[in-house]
Amino acid sequence: MSHVFGWVAGVLLLAGGGAVSVWWINHTRSPELEPDSPVFPTMIPGLDQQDLPRKTEFATGDEPKGKFVEVKFDAERALKYLKQLCDFGPRISGSDGMRKQQELIEKHFKDLGATVTAQKFQAKQKSRKDPVEMTNLIVSWHPTSTRRVLICTHYDTRPIADQESDRANWNKPFLSANDGTSGVAFLMELGHHMKQIHCEFGVDFVFFDGEEYVFEPGLSGDKYFFGSEYFAEQYLKEKNQRKHRYDAGLLLDLFAGKNAQLKVEIYSFESARPLVEQVWGIAKSVGAKSFKFEAGYEVQDDHLALIRAGIPTIDIIDFDYPHWHKLSDTPDKVSGEQMAEVSKVITTWLQKIK
Repeated sequence: MSHVFGWVAGVLLLAGGGAVSVWWINHTRSPELEPDSPVFPTMIPGLDQQDLPRKTEFATGDEPKGKFVEVKFDAERALKYLKQLCDFGPRISGSDGMRKQQELIEKHFKDLGATVTAQKFQAKQKSRKDPVEMTNLIVSWHPTSTRRVLICTHYDTRPIADQESDRANWNKPFLSANDGTSGVAFLMELGHHMKQIHCEFGVDFVFFDGEEYVFEPGLSGDKYFFGSEYFAEQYLKEKNQRKHRYDAGLLLDLFAGKNAQLKVEIYSFESARPLVEQVWGIAKSVGAKSFKFEAGYEVQDDHLALIRAGIPTIDIIDFDYPHWHKLSDTPDKVSGEQMAEVSKVITTWLQKIK
């Protein structure tokens, strides 16, 4: 995760009050890159908290005939995946560590029966002499479904730990366990359960490269979000040829730390309020206490490129993770229980949308 902007009048916002200017949606673009009009999934009625412990048929004829499944997310296995990824060391875009991670992810999901697509491209950072090859990985469940949702995270690690007070520590090996890696480990574990989940949509796990490929931070420094911007651009360019569309996206970033507090990111609320209300409403119904229906901050993150492309996307993020961009962002700071709680919310949402 990169830029966090100041707190706004979020209490009024969440109560339906004053709006925040969403500057990135209003800029002009060429006609061939016009985004789809956002379409939000609706919710299947009749799935309450009391239904969760049972595998119960949906009640009415217009609801799906599949069963609701309470997913047994294995927190210990997720943490083992996290440790395995961090053992590669830093996974900076274009590095050996990143290539090892890509090979692991591709094999893992293919072994689970998913379709894996590598979306390769080159990116030139302002502060670097040469471009670097980057790869977004797209893991598809039920790939022939034309109506789809995506769950995404970045999977590159930052070259510098620029929140360390001593600049001499900036270039020491930085594992970035919660900031990116936890999203990969979470989806690796969730992949074990996707075939048992009944969802009316196809589901893509998307791993964005180049979110953290930043050597000179600051407003006038290097750019962020290479992977998500490329993904969104390709989605728009292929609009007349592709058979699928994305109706919603969930971005996971810094969500798995111990004692995480997942408040509402302001741009997400302004651009995808129905989706925010669905997810935080489900969190309340299943007792996910880390989800707080309170105003957080305005955050520039990978969800912005997707929103620009017409994909309603929300950022599920802990704004106050104390080890952000520090060498102390190590596996011991990540909570398997927190990942399991987020899984409960997301897997319920997947089974409830139509």
